[in-house]
Amino acid sequence: MTTAAELQTVVTVPARFRGPEGAANGGWIAGTVSEASHGARHDSAVEVTLHAPTPLETGLSLRQLANSATLTHGDTLLVEALPVTEQLTAPAFVPFNEAARAEGGFAGLADHAFPDCFACGLRAPGDGLRIFPGQVSGTDLVAAGWRVPVTLTDEDGVVPDAVVWAALDCVTGWAHFTPGESALLGRLTAQVHRRVYPGGTYSVVGRATGREGRKLFGESAVYEVDGTLVAAAKAVWIAPA
Repeated sequence: MTTAAELQTVVTVPARFRGPEGAANGGWIAGTVSEASHGARHDSAVEVTLHAPTPLETGLSLRQLANSATLTHGDTLLVEALPVTEQLTAPAFVPFNEAARAEGGFAGLADHAFPDCFACGLRAPGDGLRIFPGQVSGTDLVAAGWRVPVTLTDEDGVVPDAVVWAALDCVTGWAHFTPGESALLGRLTAQVHRRVYPGGTYSVVGRATGREGRKLFGESAVYEVDGTLVAAAKAVWIAPA
C-alpha cells in the first residue's frame, strides 16, 4: 500500500541505457533513482546502492518517501538512494587533450567484457557515451575526453543528471581493470555541481583507491575544459567470485 507521504511511479529502462548483458548501466540507473530521492537539487551527495541488476524494458516500481527512493521489481529490491553529507574527493584534473590522448591505452579496446555498455562500450557515435579511460602517463589516473552527444537531451534540451552519473561510473572500474576483466557496480555516491551541455567537451578522470577481497574502490570526476569541477563520485565494485 502507498501512504499519503509516499510517491510511486512505474518506470522502464530503455535498452539504450544498458550496461552488462540484459541489465541497466549502473551509473545511469543510480542517477535516475538519485533524482527521485533528491530532485534536481545539487546541494549534497547521494549514496546509491545497487542490490541486484536492473532489467531492461520492464515495468519497475520507483518509490519516493521523504528524501529516500527505492526501485523494485515485484518483491525484489533493485536500487535504493539516500542523500548523505559526505564531501567527496575528486581525482586531479586532466586537461581535455591529455585525457583524449590517454584513450589510446583503454584496456577495453583489446578485450571488453561489456562492449555494449552505454557509458564505456564500443557503441556508435551518438548512441553511447564512448568514454574510453586509459592510463595517464606518469600518474595513478585514468582519463578520457568526453564529447557529449547532442542526442542525449530531455524534452527541455537538458542533459539529465543520470547521464552524468553514467559518465562517473565506469571510469572507476577501468582504473582497476586489465583487458577482459570486469566487475559489477555495487554502490555509487555522487554529487553533480554543474550542468553538462550537449555537444560540449569534458575530461572524465578516475583513480583506484583500494581493494578489499572482491571489493574494488575508486573515485572519479568530470571537469570542464578550464578545470572547473562538474561532478565527483566514489564507487564500490564487486568482482566475480
